[in-house]
Amino acid sequence: MQPSLPFQSPYWEEDPNFDLDAHLHRVALPSPGGQAELEQMCSDLMSTPLDFSKPLWQIHVIENFGDGCAVMTRLHHCIADGMALVIVLLSMTDKNPDAPIPQPSNEPEEKKNGSLFGGMLGAVVKQATSTVNTARKMTERAVQEGVQTLVNPSRLLELAKQGTDVSAAVGRLVLRSNDPKTVFRGELGVRKKAAWSRPIPLPDVKAIKNVMGGTVNDVLVSAMSGALRRYLIEKGESVDNLNFRAAIPVNLRTQDQMGELGNKFGLVFLSMPIGIGDTVDRLAEVRKRMDMLKNSKEAIVAFGILGAMGRTPVEVQTQVVSVLAEKVTAVMTNVPGPPMPLYLAGQQIQGLMFWVPQAGRVGLGSSILSYANNVYLGLATDAGRVNNPNEIIDHFYEEFQTMLTLVEQTKES
Repeated sequence: MQPSLPFQSPYWEEDPNFDLDAHLHRVALPSPGGQAELEQMCSDLMSTPLDFSKPLWQIHVIENFGDGCAVMTRLHHCIADGMALVIVLLSMTDKNPDAPIPQPSNEPEEKKNGSLFGGMLGAVVKQATSTVNTARKMTERAVQEGVQTLVNPSRLLELAKQGTDVSAAVGRLVLRSNDPKTVFRGELGVRKKAAWSRPIPLPDVKAIKNVMGGTVNDVLVSAMSGALRRYLIEKGESVDNLNFRAAIPVNLRTQDQMGELGNKFGLVFLSMPIGIGDTVDRLAEVRKRMDMLKNSKEAIVAFGILGAMGRTPVEVQTQVVSVLAEKVTAVMTNVPGPPMPLYLAGQQIQGLMFWVPQAGRVGLGSSILSYANNVYLGLATDAGRVNNPNEIIDHFYEEFQTMLTLVEQTKES
């Protein structure tokens, strides 16, 4: 609940009048019921604030989408971060279409609250968390190559306790200069735009990284940097020597904590090499900068700042968020999804996508999710900054195809 008095923090409260009908909605797309119509509906929902007088989640079952339907879930970030929410949603799925209906558990409620693992979760999500012991292992398998799992949480916490370079990391985080002005930065409005890519075959991404170096994530970040470069040039902006930052959430949960709700992530700030036009050089630079971030102390420092902010009045939070927001242009996140197809209510899930929340005056959000041997790119934008995010996604296709063509030429020579 939001406090009624100034300089007080929000607080949790039981809803004595909980009504499922206020959270579960059944709607339908207008004909022809394709991706354009679904994107418009998702954009409309994204532009509508959640009702703070009720629990902060909604599920929309959207019919007339292709030969089936879509399910859009909206949850406030106060409930959990991206990694935890993916686990929650996966817990509602099955590995096969004829899985039995789960029966209510007789286990005491207080024992169930500590973890979300169970049944399906143990088989699917374990693949995304089983190698959380070292950063190197996390980048060896495609499903672990999301930005959120690039850093060893235990090592970060150990360094924080030792005070290793933490003060320097604080200085770099707070005193860094503001990002340059581009079309992506400016006053934000109410209308948001949602878009997502077609499935990108994971074997193609791996083929690029095997030849050109880096990780799956490096390849995708480089392609996104090139896409943003093309978009700026298209809009008549100069990209000479341009760099701007993307705030990247980093998972700080240990393996034992992966089933818990709440927020436990830090932030690192990737300087995206927008000014580099050569595809090979750009990927090499992204790889170099990402390698530096993997051992950065900024994630744990940002986690401490975010935790401290959560205990301050809203007015103070707003000021701190505004200061930090001036230092970034985008939020970029990558969450590992299940490597095999899943089923919901007996129907195979054809694709998955999520979008990062827009806050702190940052109007550009990029999200990457792997699912069933494919990768999906999602964009959430402020309509006043980027009215048609599909233009950026089209440029992403162009950049990715350029890298794939270079790889094919290398194999032929």
